[in-house]
Amino acid sequence: MRGVIASALALVAPCLSAPALADERLDLTPRTLVMTAYQPEWNALVHAVSEQKEHSLNGSTYLTGTLEGKPVLLMQSGVSMVNAAMNTQLVIDRFTVKRIVFSGIAGGVDPSLTIGDVIVAEDWGQYLEVNFARKNGRKGWKSPEAVLPEAPGNWNFIFPRGVTVPNAATPSKRFFTFAMDPALLDLARKVAPTIAMERCVPPSEHQLPGSELCLAKPPKVVVGGTGVSAGVYADNAEFREYLYKAWHARVLDMESGAVAQVAYANQVPTIVFRSLSDLAGGDKHKNMEDTYERLASVNSAHVVRAFVAALPD
Repeated sequence: MRGVIASALALVAPCLSAPALADERLDLTPRTLVMTAYQPEWNALVHAVSEQKEHSLNGSTYLTGTLEGKPVLLMQSGVSMVNAAMNTQLVIDRFTVKRIVFSGIAGGVDPSLTIGDVIVAEDWGQYLEVNFARKNGRKGWKSPEAVLPEAPGNWNFIFPRGVTVPNAATPSKRFFTFAMDPALLDLARKVAPTIAMERCVPPSEHQLPGSELCLAKPPKVVVGGTGVSAGVYADNAEFREYLYKAWHARVLDMESGAVAQVAYANQVPTIVFRSLSDLAGGDKHKNMEDTYERLASVNSAHVVRAFVAALPD
């Protein structure tokens, strides 16, 4: 009988140890998590990280080290809301994350902004947490649930409904946007006027001499307003106009709203820096991300490096 029990325990033991292993932190040093979504954003920062040490989780590389003298963890979330949420939670669970600083590119929504500008939004919403309404005769659309008075306006049959989230300090409540950390925003306002950014697309090995592509005027850093996110590559002038009017959005992307939600749930101070690579449907002839993604990535990295240097720890 004892032999049977011993054999059973031997089979069960690996299963019992798995949760303990999952809870082990890969690094105990409190660090600023510097997030990027994809390779050009990572490339703009990775060379500036010293004392690099690689960690691997779920097939992705996470890099600990120092940036501007401060302990950081550099990562790529992957493009998309699900990737961003999943991997933000993963690093919070497996590393010691003091705060989150996102560096990336985005589409411009506010018509006063131009390609290359870096936007530091005060809050982030998810514009496709919505109801799809049914046609209501000739009167328009009828939402399947009551529309809250604080909800942004609808776009045809799409009615924003927000998302309900709790954290350890606050019971569940509905959010249309998640606020960024006020102290981090204040620091960004102080740092913004000190930063010189790039105006010309970084040269490539295939570029002919004298063929650089430069913006008409130097980019600027703008702190304030709302950013919005969804799992959509948005390049539609009408929908861009809707987001500006209904959401008062200045910028859109495919990750920041998800990161903001996970950060709220875990009570991690967060700030997002996004440089415009295109105008999300407002570009004159075609979407310009393929032309300006490197320039935008570099400009966001410039601002993030100055911001990290100004952090107290």
